[in-house]
Amino acid sequence: MQINLKKDLLPHLISIAVFYLITLFYFSPAVFDGKIIFQNDILQWEGGAKEILDHRAQTGEEALWSNSMFGGMPAYLLSFEISGDITNYITKVFTLGLPHPINSLFFGMVAMYILLLSFKVRPEFAIIGSIAFSFNTFHIISIDAGHNAKIWAICLIPLILAGIHMAFQQRKLLGLGVFTLGLLLQLKFNHIQITYYTVIIVFIYLITVVFEHARSKNLKEFSKVAAILLLGAFIAVGGNISRFLSVYEYGQYSTRGPSNLNTSTDGAKGLDKDYAFNWSQGKAETLTLLVPYFYGGGSSEALGKDSKTENALRSNGVDNAQIRGFIQSAPTYWGDQPGTGGPIYGGAIMIFLFVLGLIYAPKGYRNAFLAMTLTSILLAWGKNLEWLNYFLFDYLPGYNKFRAVSMALCIALFSIPVLGILGLEQLFSQPFDKKTFKNLGIALGSTAGLALIFALIAGIFGFRAPVDTNLPDWLIGAIQDDRKALLRSSALKSFAFILLSAALIWAALKDKISVQIAGISMAAILTLDLWLINKRYLNADSFEYNPSEQFFAATPADKKILQDEDYFRVLNLGNPFNDARTSYRFNSIGGYHGAKMRRYQEMIENVINPEINQFIQKAQAGDFDFESLHALNMLNTKYVMAGQNENAVFENPLANGYAWMPEFIRPVKTNNEEIMMIPEINTLMEATVNTDEFENVTAGEGIIYLRHQSPNIMRYEVDASKGGLVVFSEIYYPAGWKAFVNGEESPIIRTNYLLRGLVVPSGQSNIEMRFEPDSYYKTKSINVAAQYIWLLLFVVGIFVEIKNKN
Repeated sequence: MQINLKKDLLPHLISIAVFYLITLFYFSPAVFDGKIIFQNDILQWEGGAKEILDHRAQTGEEALWSNSMFGGMPAYLLSFEISGDITNYITKVFTLGLPHPINSLFFGMVAMYILLLSFKVRPEFAIIGSIAFSFNTFHIISIDAGHNAKIWAICLIPLILAGIHMAFQQRKLLGLGVFTLGLLLQLKFNHIQITYYTVIIVFIYLITVVFEHARSKNLKEFSKVAAILLLGAFIAVGGNISRFLSVYEYGQYSTRGPSNLNTSTDGAKGLDKDYAFNWSQGKAETLTLLVPYFYGGGSSEALGKDSKTENALRSNGVDNAQIRGFIQSAPTYWGDQPGTGGPIYGGAIMIFLFVLGLIYAPKGYRNAFLAMTLTSILLAWGKNLEWLNYFLFDYLPGYNKFRAVSMALCIALFSIPVLGILGLEQLFSQPFDKKTFKNLGIALGSTAGLALIFALIAGIFGFRAPVDTNLPDWLIGAIQDDRKALLRSSALKSFAFILLSAALIWAALKDKISVQIAGISMAAILTLDLWLINKRYLNADSFEYNPSEQFFAATPADKKILQDEDYFRVLNLGNPFNDARTSYRFNSIGGYHGAKMRRYQEMIENVINPEINQFIQKAQAGDFDFESLHALNMLNTKYVMAGQNENAVFENPLANGYAWMPEFIRPVKTNNEEIMMIPEINTLMEATVNTDEFENVTAGEGIIYLRHQSPNIMRYEVDASKGGLVVFSEIYYPAGWKAFVNGEESPIIRTNYLLRGLVVPSGQSNIEMRFEPDSYYKTKSINVAAQYIWLLLFVVGIFVEIKNKN
């Protein structure tokens, strides 16, 4: 069959143009004005990655180690590029030049469109599902926060499943290429939690496929396709093997790995339950999928004019400036989570279509996407469904590595549009009869009817939130009234949007309007619904011309420290372990990252934090007790910043420097013993070595000079009157750091719980430390080769598809 441009290509070109225009106009300040979204997480990332980005720009080499955060850590989770990697070019081509990060949402719409087309859905319906999936509030709020990699990973889920579905629909080569592309890119964006949820989606889908093939006694065909897809998975992993192995290797030494200390957790791997389940959705909070403001929206929500809260503030004599500030960020959220950026909502229309999908979608697909949705909701409930989620946390492999389990709703935000659109397609593939009318009534009653009930009985809910305890009594009632008003108006809007969609479907079924007009109109209604809500969270005010320029502008304190060209670290007392601004210019004791080195985190909790607190207390009384900073001194903390002014910088005269030879060695047997000893010793004069892990060493005497410092290489000269242990103020990391004394490799030992140590002979020695992890250097060629294998398969798959079409 010859390809017909008008029939076979034009509808898809129009659909892609629609997606492009929606992205273009929603993010118009970024596209037309050259502005950038102010994303706190991205600014923090920029601060932490500055050293790496500069090194790459200046040398063309990859900085695999960063000295700028937490005393030093691998750069794999900060900024990691591989020479010859083509994935950046792939995303640029497939997103038609749209800027990052908004290109992810365009890609998500295209990916969902491809998936729905693979299920033989007509283009006008596929557009509806694509918009609902990609432009849901979770994605918009996450982008506003700077969770770009997470959204990219989610937006690739439809492409992964599309490839799998194509392969099982006798389009094996194309399916292999599409599946491999989706997984290749998702692994590149390195959001393991989303990839974990993707595995759940694929697993549930494959169960359905297995049953179908078993019923038709064709398991041989299933095995053949599964083997092809397994090949694709190997190629995708191979195309990210350097990143994958490096991150996996680091995970064993990070806060995601086992504890080094014998505590009540008994060295358990993974996260603490309270921490992992802190952000758990309340059971009733799932209703925000239908009524977005059921629980008040976000923790800081703007209220409309003449709200009850504004009137209460005015009646109690609060000045206008304070009133404006409060009602622009009112605490309207009253759910179970500690806080939230906004509701998780993908359009009330999609819940209506989801119910139609339960009625009309083919049984196998219905069961699969229903199971995905239910699994998603149950996982998102977290601690509110302890018997299930605590069991999974304890026994499901890898699950205890993740936090913010409410993120699991990304599965439902994917499966609901798919099932809804499959149901809509099936509905229009059948003749209209009384049963159709009845089924429409069921879907309408269970969604629009429920929304209307919520609007009518809104007053029965408590609307109480923990934050209310911080408010005066005269304000609490007003806030609760506004929460009630938000629920009621939101429920009425959902009711209206569903009613309009149902009317369009009925009109199309009765041939009052064309199916195309109905589909396009529903897409427009859905876009309007999501647009109005999303603009509350990401709008023109979210964009700035150059947010990093202002955020990282040098303060008088910065300028004072910059006068010192020596090699040292800086401690910023303003939230040091949750802020990477200091890392933009200096090697920092603190930083901003969710996966610090485990030993460093243990040192923070057990030694550094107590030191900082004690130092601040004494400093406030005029006593700058630098001598008590045992851990900070051994980390070469030469400057302490207590503010932005020049007089808020305090130089530490007792910092140990970049390397030294201690006079005494204190052998220890356990990690607990070693970390407890750090506050008790003068770390310049004494050093600890765990003799259960390392050989006994002796103390020496000498002077060390730093001759070269870069992320991957450190060079020193030692003039030792007596050979022995040299302690370096660098973080010990055995997976890649190598030391050479006078050209011969020498083992690095761990000293003082987390620092590098090296035994040198007497006399003059040249020391070179190089970071050369095998996980990177021995896999680079595999990484690039696998990507080009995918490219070849993808091109061949497209060629075969076109040939078959013709």
